[in-house]
Amino acid sequence: MRVTQLLLVSLLMTATLLHARTLTLQESIDRTLAHHPDVKRFMLNIQQAEQGYNAAFSDYLPQLNLSATYNPTQTYVLPVNGTFHTVDDNGWNAGVSLHQKVWDFGKTSALVEASRIDEDISKLSLQEVKALLAFKVKSLYELMLVQKEAVRVREKDLEAKKAFYEQTKAMVKQGMKTPADANRFLSAVYVAEDALAIAKAAFDKARNSLSLYMGQKIPERVTLQKSALKIRMKLPHDMVSRVLAANTRLKMDHLAINRSEQMHKSAKAVQFGSVDLVASHNRFSTLNTYNSDYVGVGYNVPLYTGGRLTAEEQKAKIAYQIAREQKASDELALKEEVENLLIDIRRYDKSIRAKQAQLKSAKSTQKKVEARYKEGLATYIEVLDNTAVMLNAQLGVLEAYYLRALALDRIAYLKGEIR
Repeated sequence: MRVTQLLLVSLLMTATLLHARTLTLQESIDRTLAHHPDVKRFMLNIQQAEQGYNAAFSDYLPQLNLSATYNPTQTYVLPVNGTFHTVDDNGWNAGVSLHQKVWDFGKTSALVEASRIDEDISKLSLQEVKALLAFKVKSLYELMLVQKEAVRVREKDLEAKKAFYEQTKAMVKQGMKTPADANRFLSAVYVAEDALAIAKAAFDKARNSLSLYMGQKIPERVTLQKSALKIRMKLPHDMVSRVLAANTRLKMDHLAINRSEQMHKSAKAVQFGSVDLVASHNRFSTLNTYNSDYVGVGYNVPLYTGGRLTAEEQKAKIAYQIAREQKASDELALKEEVENLLIDIRRYDKSIRAKQAQLKSAKSTQKKVEARYKEGLATYIEVLDNTAVMLNAQLGVLEAYYLRALALDRIAYLKGEIR
């Protein structure tokens, strides 16, 4: 019974270790979003926007101020029998004042609304940066998959060429092949070694970049989720309109237009001034001690500011027009990108089918060519040509799948998707 329990524990530990070495795409995305400083920075931007809204909204609330002054020496003028006399004495006063905005023709309400829109834009910006980081992680993860598979293909290609080289050297000794045949295979071995080194370097670079994004080291012998490269996505006929409706950038552009409109309303309202309720209570001690109270309504309107208010209004109006044109420009660029991505995806689908057919054909002739070479019925050129065709087909299938995955990932990013 004890042996069975130990065996079960050992199997569970082995399964846990194997699972720990498997890095899934979703895990990579989650760890990046939890670690990357851009996410933290935009979360702070949201908090900053919230405080901006609170600051703007505070103009609706009463403003209470406390003031106090003390003069150790002050000259007072007193009339005595028709003659003015001066007296030097100290003095102080203390008081509290209350200021409440009653009406400012919509200036404050427009600023408060603009601040609320700023908060919404900050939230969308966080969503945008998360989607962008997810897209980058997907790109790096899929590049790792491609390069890892390319390393495997290159290793097999190198093994095959080394085997042909050794075989050819033996055949040279037997007089069945010439030294030129052996040298040609040796040259092919060197080329294959260089190609393998390039593939390994590309894999290591992608692994290093993803490690930095995730904030943790990815082992060299990591197991990856192969299905991530062959993702599926429905591409309906109205994909362009769906992307336009879901795109985060266009949503931010729309909010930017609304914000500029509110800022323009606020700038226009400044010229009409404001109606304010003012109340104060002060205690004076200047030779005599007395209280002073005041409650009243005031109206302040700017009559002449050197053209500053007009310039500010025109500036806000132009900013509103710029925001509208910016949205139109972004929408046009987005349409172009999505339509081109859809064209590319259809092309990649055809490339995958063509490369797979080419690979199947190359594999079917590989054994025949190798057998004919051993019998002296085929040249080394035929062997290397067939090997090159098969290698290119294998790598071509990988590349087509990778490019197709990138295009689909880009569409997902443009739709604001994070998962």
